[in-house]
Amino acid sequence: MADLVIRDADVVDGSGASAYRADVVVDDGRIVSIVKEAAAAGCQRPKAMRELDAEGLVLSPGFIDMHAHSDLALLRDPDHSAKAAQGVTLEVIGQDGLSYAPVDDRTLAEVRRAITGWNGNGDDIDFDWRSVGEYLDRLDRGIAVNAAYLIPQGTVRMLAVGWEDREATPEELDRMRQLVAEGMRQGAVGMSSGLTYTPGMYAKDAELTDLCRVVAEYGGYYCPHHRSYGAGALQAYEEMVALTREAGCALHLAHATMNFGVNKGRAPQLLTLLDDALAAGADISLDTYPYTPGCTTLAAMLPSWASEGGPEAIIERLTDEETAERIRHHMEVVGADGCHGVPIEWDTIEISGVSGTGLDDYVGRTVQESADLRGEAPWVTARRLLLEDRLGSTILQHVGHEENVRAIMRHPVHTGGSDGILQGTKPHPRAYGTFPQYLGRYVRELGVLSLEECVAHLTSRPAARLRLPDRGLVREGYRADLVLFDPATVAAGSTFERPRALPTGIPYVLIDGRFVIEDGRRTDVLAGRAVRGTPPALA
Repeated sequence: MADLVIRDADVVDGSGASAYRADVVVDDGRIVSIVKEAAAAGCQRPKAMRELDAEGLVLSPGFIDMHAHSDLALLRDPDHSAKAAQGVTLEVIGQDGLSYAPVDDRTLAEVRRAITGWNGNGDDIDFDWRSVGEYLDRLDRGIAVNAAYLIPQGTVRMLAVGWEDREATPEELDRMRQLVAEGMRQGAVGMSSGLTYTPGMYAKDAELTDLCRVVAEYGGYYCPHHRSYGAGALQAYEEMVALTREAGCALHLAHATMNFGVNKGRAPQLLTLLDDALAAGADISLDTYPYTPGCTTLAAMLPSWASEGGPEAIIERLTDEETAERIRHHMEVVGADGCHGVPIEWDTIEISGVSGTGLDDYVGRTVQESADLRGEAPWVTARRLLLEDRLGSTILQHVGHEENVRAIMRHPVHTGGSDGILQGTKPHPRAYGTFPQYLGRYVRELGVLSLEECVAHLTSRPAARLRLPDRGLVREGYRADLVLFDPATVAAGSTFERPRALPTGIPYVLIDGRFVIEDGRRTDVLAGRAVRGTPPALA
C-alpha cells in the first residue's frame, strides 16, 4: 500500500495549465498516481496508509528559491523555518560570487570575513570541507530543504589571483578554469559572480567569458550580479547578454531589478532588451523578489579601489583620514561603483543588522537618522560603524520602484528568488516572505499574475533552468516535493517591522514525500539533500 494519498486537492501542477481536482498518491518519495475528479466520477478511489483531506487547498510543486544566501544557515539551523514554512523545497546557494567552496585555508578565512554580514562569521560551523564536492557531501548529511550550488567566481579568483585589481596571468586563468571545471564535475549547477563585490569585480569580460565557456561545457548556467543596477544598468545587462552569447552559456540574471531614481519606469527597456536577445536565440532567465528595497552590506557601498586587498586593507584605508576623505567624496559626489555609480543618499540606507556588540542603536535607523541624532555628518556615522563593526553591518537600501517590480515579474522567463539574508536584528522581510508574498499580494490582491502562472514561475521554470528532470511539476514519477496552501489566506507574515514572522495559509510542505511542515508547524524531518548538476555527457 502507498504511503500517502492527498484527497480532493485543487492541483496547480506547475505547467501553467488550469487547476484541476484530483487525488494524488505518494509512495517512496515520488508521485505514483494522479486520479482526476475521482469523487465526482464515482470511481474507485486510491488507498494509502495515510490519507490527507485537502479540500479547499491548492496542491503545487515545491517552490524553488533561485537566489538564496543560506550557505551556512542550512548547517547551523536544522529548523530553517525561514524557508521551509514558505513552501520552499529547494534553494540555490553560492550566490553573488562569494561562498565557501572551493577554498583553501587562506581563502576560507578571507571569505568568512568578507561575507560575515551575509552569513555570520561561522564560528559555530565546523568547516570540514574545502572542495565543492566536499561541501555538497556535508549538505547530504541532512538539511531542512534541498540545495543546489553555484561556483562563486569571486572566491575562485581569490584562490587563483588574490584581492588585487589586475588582469589574471595565463597561469592564473588556467587555474581558475580548472577550479570551475572541478566544481562542475563535483555537482555545481553553474557559476555566480558579484561584479560589484571584490575581488570578483576585478575580472574583465574576457576572463568571465573564458570561465563561462567551461560552465557551458558542463551544461551549467552563469548567474551574475552584474556591474550596475543603477547608473548604466541597461548597459550592464547588455554586457552580460553579449558575454554569455559569445561563450555559448545559458544566462540567469540575479535579482533582475531596475533601481535608483535614474531607472524609474525603465523596466520596459530591460524587457525589450531581453525579448530581442531571446528572439535571436539566447538562453536567458531571471529572478526577482516581490519587494522594492534591496539588501546588502554597508561595506558593499564602498568604491572598489577602497576594497582592493580585502577586509583588512579596507579597514586601514578607513582609518587613514586622507584616504577616508577620498572615499567619502567618491561615495557622496562621484558615485561609487559599489553603489552602482549613483551618489549615495544616506536617508535610503537603513542599518538592518550588526555583528559587533554595543551597536544595536544603529539598527532600524537610516544612516542619516543616526547622524542627525549625533549631530554629525552621515559619512562620519557610516565610517564609525564600518570600523566598529569590522565591516559586518547589513543594510536595507530603499531605492526600488513598484512599477518596475510588477513589469519584470510578468515576463515569461521570470522566476522567484528571495535574495534572503538571514543575519541581523532586522533583516529584509523577503527572507521569510518572498513566496507567500507572490501568492498573496501579487496574485490574490493585485492580480498581477494568475495563480497558475505564478506557480509556474516558482516551480517548473526554475526546475528547467536547473535541468532537473523530475522536479517542478505535479506529475507521475516526479519527486514528491509538494506544497499545500490556502489560496484565500496565504500571505507573508514578515514585514519590515516584524521581519521574522512566519507566513500564513501554508499548512503542509513535503520533501521526498516526507512532511517538513505539518498542520502549519515545522516537524523534525531533515529531508533536504544536495541537488547535484549532471554534466550532459553523463546524463
